[in-house]
Amino acid sequence: MSLDPVLDPLRATAFTLFGAPTSRMEVIGFVTGALCVWLVARQNAWNWPIGMVNNVAFFALFLTAGLYADAWLQVVYLGLAGYGWWRWLRGGDLGGTLSVSRTSAKEWQALSVAGVAGTALLTWVLVVATDSTVPFWDALTTVLSLLATWGQARKKVECWWLWIAADVIYVPLYGYKELWLTAILYIGFMALCAHGLRKWSADLRTTAAV
Repeated sequence: MSLDPVLDPLRATAFTLFGAPTSRMEVIGFVTGALCVWLVARQNAWNWPIGMVNNVAFFALFLTAGLYADAWLQVVYLGLAGYGWWRWLRGGDLGGTLSVSRTSAKEWQALSVAGVAGTALLTWVLVVATDSTVPFWDALTTVLSLLATWGQARKKVECWWLWIAADVIYVPLYGYKELWLTAILYIGFMALCAHGLRKWSADLRTTAAV
């Protein structure tokens, strides 16, 4: 069954930005993405279902743009969103809500190994199996985003640094693909990430002082 009847209205041009057409699904991704990150910074669990809507919009957008790893990353995000939503609501100590914590040295070692191996493997897959014009950058941002999502789901304060690192790469990558509204969104994400980092760090200091 073809998805074109569903996707075609979303692929339609909403307006033109910097000479490039901006689709309705990119607009949906912009709005839901901004709202999602703002809610994460405020530790509001509704970021997860709103993020699911964002994932669906970006899956279609990135698949159309040839960012294959980023597209299928959205499918992984859907599963992680369910885990994150449960973890935030029921995954804390004694079944309570989850508190902000730091990433341990052992966790950082595991994340580093997973990050290097994952980037290398995904780059190879994109080179061999797709017509991607940006295989390494697509792979790197995908892996950074997955690591950041793991930290976000467990309320690790350092997840914000991983998001910022990914966003720094995403902005020129989306500009290269002429996804200008999404590039602007990710500039906004960096500001929201800085806000989230400050807020979570303050919560962490408050918890440690109790």
